[in-house]
Amino acid sequence: MSVAIFEHHEPWTEEEFLALGETSDRIELFDGSLLVSPSPTPLHQHLSRLLANALEPAVEVAGLEIYLMVNVRLRPNRIPIPDLVITQPIDLTDPVIDVADVELICEITSSNPGTDRIMKMNYYADAGIRWYLIVEPKAPTATLYRLDREHYIEEAAAQPGQILHFAAPIQTDLDPAVLLPGRGRSGA
Repeated sequence: MSVAIFEHHEPWTEEEFLALGETSDRIELFDGSLLVSPSPTPLHQHLSRLLANALEPAVEVAGLEIYLMVNVRLRPNRIPIPDLVITQPIDLTDPVIDVADVELICEITSSNPGTDRIMKMNYYADAGIRWYLIVEPKAPTATLYRLDREHYIEEAAAQPGQILHFAAPIQTDLDPAVLLPGRGRSGA
């Protein structure tokens, strides 16, 4: 991470944020402040990949696209990096996905789950993202929320051995057991 981040004393603009370029740190912009997190754990990355793999066939049938850890502009100067995003087709060269193209956003909780369950949930609802999926690594469990006016309400939840049904923006069923560590490895 650049020392310039620590020497910056004014609120960050979106232009300054984007000028940081690609980094191994997870740096998100929230209303002039940077939220810097270490890279996700191997378990976190494993869950992200397995979840994307499980949802990808339904995403393709719906004519949508799926991405891991990309910049999403909720509004000017508010750019989180969600774990997984399902979008309309986008320009792959643009460094930021506009919220108008986002159909579903997903966070896998980490060491500070309050960020995903409170702060980001409120920001995503405020931005009008219709579907929000939260995956808890322990067990793992998945909870799908639907935007109801200004707030999310729980649409469905499942743990391993149960089915989480998606009726929109994709149509599929997900058993969180597919996210269990070691699944698919020989001898596991």
